[in-house]
Amino acid sequence: MLWLLFFLVTAIHAELCQPDAENAFKVRLSIKTALGEKAYAWDVNEEYLFRAMVAFSMRKVPNRETTEISDVLLCNVTQRVSFWFVVTDPSKNHTLPAVEVQSAIRMNRNRINNAFFLNDQTLEFLKIPSTLAPPTDPSVPIWIIIFGVIFCIVIVAITLLILSGIWQRRRKNKEPSEVMDAEDKCENMITIENGIPCDPLDMKGGHINDAFMAEDERLTPL
Repeated sequence: MLWLLFFLVTAIHAELCQPDAENAFKVRLSIKTALGEKAYAWDVNEEYLFRAMVAFSMRKVPNRETTEISDVLLCNVTQRVSFWFVVTDPSKNHTLPAVEVQSAIRMNRNRINNAFFLNDQTLEFLKIPSTLAPPTDPSVPIWIIIFGVIFCIVIVAITLLILSGIWQRRRKNKEPSEVMDAEDKCENMITIENGIPCDPLDMKGGHINDAFMAEDERLTPL
């Protein structure tokens, strides 16, 4: 008698959980991709954990607080770790509406992901949109970042002003020295007229040209 009851229950479950069945969801896991050498094998224990997490999520839905692990059915499990699942209502022998299951999964998606060390990209519910991760608070307050940027701009501006002032001061000090050098060069320059070098006229101390001295002045004794 018990054997017959078990057979009937198994047959009912097989009808309820089928690929593309009503209220059924496909799940695909990429454990190797996510964990690499630390990847674990998918076995009956992992299946039990998945069913427990789905049952836990369904208990968060109003009027579904009595959901048990046995109410979550898995089928068509593949070695590449993909399968289908449904959530049943034992009292009526039918599956719960997909809307309720989807809502429960979305509300607890992070808890389910963390249970298997996966994320929305490596644990995919193909008919359930992935949830957006909650915004994370920056480790440094925004006002400190803004203050730092403004402070750096002010420091750069002050540095440029100081360097500009030093450069202009050096330029002003350099101009008079260049003028004086030019004057000295002109004073010391020797001109050549008709092939005879001539000393320039000394504008400061004066200079007497011997060619124009009077004959008597040249012969006058001292």
